[in-house]
Amino acid sequence: MILPVSYTINLEFDKTKVWSILSKREHLNLFHPFCKKNIAYSWNKKSREDSLEYLNGVKLHRNFFEWNEGSGFKLIIGRKDGKKSKVIWEVKGEKNTTVKITVYPHILSGKNKLIYLFAYMFVIRPGLKKYLKSVLLGLEWYLKNQKPIPNNQFGSHKWFSLAD
Repeated sequence: MILPVSYTINLEFDKTKVWSILSKREHLNLFHPFCKKNIAYSWNKKSREDSLEYLNGVKLHRNFFEWNEGSGFKLIIGRKDGKKSKVIWEVKGEKNTTVKITVYPHILSGKNKLIYLFAYMFVIRPGLKKYLKSVLLGLEWYLKNQKPIPNNQFGSHKWFSLAD
């Protein structure tokens, strides 16, 4: 039982502009408020693969397994040899664009269902919602300001920021 967590933002930018940012090589360096480094290993029509290093030093590998030009992508993210989570980015609209991120977290998957449900409701879901909201607000911030987002622009995150 793996329950997804989603967050959606409505942007006052046209879809072409939004997609031009999301489809860019190493795009997380521009708008992800908890990103220390986003490095692409492969970024072409046949293969897209990169890594994300968070402000606290955690490094995750991203492998894009579905690319829908102009409307979104799907990827698997996790430690190189560890468990992976599935992430879906959806981009809809024309003049005003809606961007939705859905994460199917691996955390505690395969464990006792009651423990998982408790952890999901009180730890995983709220933590991921806060994270996804910050990432999408970061995208909006970048679109408005046209410069890389400052670290922790919308507050720190206990999973990905440096300890306060």
